[in-house]
Amino acid sequence: MKTNMEDIDKLIKETLTEEETKFYDSLEEQNIFKMVGGLYKGKNVWLMIWMHIVNIIAFGFMIYCLIQTFDEENINNLMLWIAGFFFCFIIVSMLKIFAWMQIHKNATLREMKRLELQISSLSAKIKE
Repeated sequence: MKTNMEDIDKLIKETLTEEETKFYDSLEEQNIFKMVGGLYKGKNVWLMIWMHIVNIIAFGFMIYCLIQTFDEENINNLMLWIAGFFFCFIIVSMLKIFAWMQIHKNATLREMKRLELQISSLSAKIKE
């Protein structure tokens, strides 16, 4: 399977111009660190930074609530600290899920751009 993909990539690169080949190479699969770095590019950088700040604050408060549950003797207050812990846990979880969804969206867009480039190169080859 890998040789077929390499052959297809070679055929595509043969039909592309030098500029298009560089663009095609930049669209290849990324490792996890490049994907996370991709969150901080584009129009919504401010949103991602704000969300990570809120995530750190919620995580800190979650740890604080957990520590307070061990020191509490009153059952009513214990339940409030546990509720605070779970509320912060939900906030942290939802923000992480949103970040992973953005990573997935960026990967899907990158694949769509690769497909568009492949279609345009094949259509140019057919016209010749």
